[in-house]
Amino acid sequence: MTDTTEHAALMDATYRHQRLIYDATRAWFLLGRDRLIADLDPPAQGRVLEIACGTGRNLARIGARYPGRRLFGLDISREMLRTASARLNGRALLAEGDARRFDPNALFGTGAFDRIAISYALSMMPDWPEAIREAVRHLAPGGTLHIVDFHDQAELPEAFGRGLRAWLARFHVEPRTDLAGVVGRVAAETGGAASHRVLFRGYAQIAVIRQTSRGFR
Repeated sequence: MTDTTEHAALMDATYRHQRLIYDATRAWFLLGRDRLIADLDPPAQGRVLEIACGTGRNLARIGARYPGRRLFGLDISREMLRTASARLNGRALLAEGDARRFDPNALFGTGAFDRIAISYALSMMPDWPEAIREAVRHLAPGGTLHIVDFHDQAELPEAFGRGLRAWLARFHVEPRTDLAGVVGRVAAETGGAASHRVLFRGYAQIAVIRQTSRGFR
């Protein structure tokens, strides 16, 4: 596993200033985030965790769409958490931590969540399949993990795909084109069920893992 301190420092360096303009500059190309939020449908008074919550944009929208739910946010970047804390103003419990290994009881005082979301973050994480496994470990029985991220741009013009990947690489972003296979394997390991769909002609992808009562074997 890549060193947590090293990755945290990279994320802080990347977003120390970018966090101030992040939402304004990302709205036009982080497609599918609101579709993920619409799909969440957490139970009344349910617990919703966003891993790599960034500026808190998604948590704010989740709270507005699903009032009465308990909101939690995890991020490895202190810089991003500064922005999220100011935006959410106590409407979510936020904590610094590594998505690949964290203790929700220590961080949040709860061990399981009804819904977990990861939005455009796996493409920036080393050892990202482990982040998926860790998220599933902390799902309540019947809970669901929802993921949205870049895909392969297969049905878009080739020049567009090349340009997008080159631009994303400047921010240490790499599309996870094998996400469907990974969520399928993790679901099989846990006795859960996985689904995957491609959005916008291959620009983005959404994956869901639904947990059962068995968890990891």
